[in-house]
Amino acid sequence: MAEDLKDKVSIFISYAHADEELKKELDRHLMALKRSGKIETWNDRELIAGQEWDEVIKEELNKSDVILLLVSVDFIASQYIWDKELATAMKRHEDGTAHVVPIILKHCLWQEMPFAKLQALPRNATPVTDYGVHDDAFTEVAVSLNKLVNSMIKTA
Repeated sequence: MAEDLKDKVSIFISYAHADEELKKELDRHLMALKRSGKIETWNDRELIAGQEWDEVIKEELNKSDVILLLVSVDFIASQYIWDKELATAMKRHEDGTAHVVPIILKHCLWQEMPFAKLQALPRNATPVTDYGVHDDAFTEVAVSLNKLVNSMIKTA
């Protein structure tokens, strides 16, 4: 059964474009996991000119192993995220076909959202922007994701 072992975990990053800079910071903190060959990430900035963006986003979302929700008021306010990405993410969570991980970027009323029942990052669901240095928050996130990825690879 060794051929069934998962060697790389696919991660979809769902975020509001208003949070682009924080997404870029997170991506830099995930680089160690990418370089180790454990993960590959995808977000909508990887769309190629001429692609049918809605179809490609759905395809990437449906094939990912982990879905990161970068939570802010802009994330919650996005109709596309609400209708398409979050609905699919939570269905995949309920079906047991993907791990959904909320990452709280900024203060907002996320506790009323469907993903509020899931363990959020960073620790104690403290928003990233509350940390004096974002590196501290994103390092916590990367360490936690590394544990999740290692457990997924080990049990695949």
